[in-house]
Amino acid sequence: MSEPVAVGLVGAGPWARMTHAPALAAGPVTRLAGVWARRPEASAELAGRHGAPSFERIEDLFDACEAVAFSVPPDVQAVLATQAARAGKAVLLEKPLAMDLDAARRLAEVIAEAGVASQMVFTLRYARAARDFLERARGLEPFGGHGVFVSSTLGGGPYATPWRLEHGALLDLGPHIVDLLDASLGRVTGVRAHGDPLGWVGLLLEHAGGAVSQASVSMAGGGDLPPAHVEVFGRSGHAGLDWSDLGDDAFSTMIGEFAAIVRDGGGHPLDAAHGLRIQQVIASAGAQLAG
Repeated sequence: MSEPVAVGLVGAGPWARMTHAPALAAGPVTRLAGVWARRPEASAELAGRHGAPSFERIEDLFDACEAVAFSVPPDVQAVLATQAARAGKAVLLEKPLAMDLDAARRLAEVIAEAGVASQMVFTLRYARAARDFLERARGLEPFGGHGVFVSSTLGGGPYATPWRLEHGALLDLGPHIVDLLDASLGRVTGVRAHGDPLGWVGLLLEHAGGAVSQASVSMAGGGDLPPAHVEVFGRSGHAGLDWSDLGDDAFSTMIGEFAAIVRDGGGHPLDAAHGLRIQQVIASAGAQLAG
């Protein structure tokens, strides 16, 4: 077996602590090569927990690794992932790519110009249950569907970070639902939006081939919320995906696939170019809501 891919981690917040660092350090296809964060004390604590070095300069982290995983706000990711790509490092990127479409486009262009591997953390797409759902959905001759994702993030908790509190559900939850409907019903070719990102956002999506779908997202929920879900209907039946059906295999599968493209090349369907395309849909919807 080849040596584990040395992956550096940028960020030491809740998602990095709960998910990225443990998965990268667990192996066997990756090893955590080090951590850099804007708060050196947080970087040192997280790195020490996994027996990895902490770096005060991000350039030193780049020197110590082959690839970089990001767990930082979108505007920070856009800047630092550009640096990593220009340093020749493969990048594992959170959604959305950036806080706005122009920055997302610039990052995707730099990654393409540098010729480095990239992959998006659309976590749900790596779960076995989600992949089974997509396989069923594509065989239904689908003509429509809908998806709903409601969380209580605006009420507090580990994910109530400043960028989420400012921008709301469309930028954070929207990519998950749009990506799944895009994968199950065909490429999204148009969007109409109404609502409020800090309340409830409704999207009407048009898909290549004529299918249409509705997506609803909100982070203003409270109480005992139902799990997010997506349903697709076609001439041969229907298929559904309930978030509560997802196992714990998604992140380990994602890390394995990332290590494979770093080692073997070939690219990944959920690369930065795909992330940019989904963000174009989100940006179009956001512009309508702002207007």
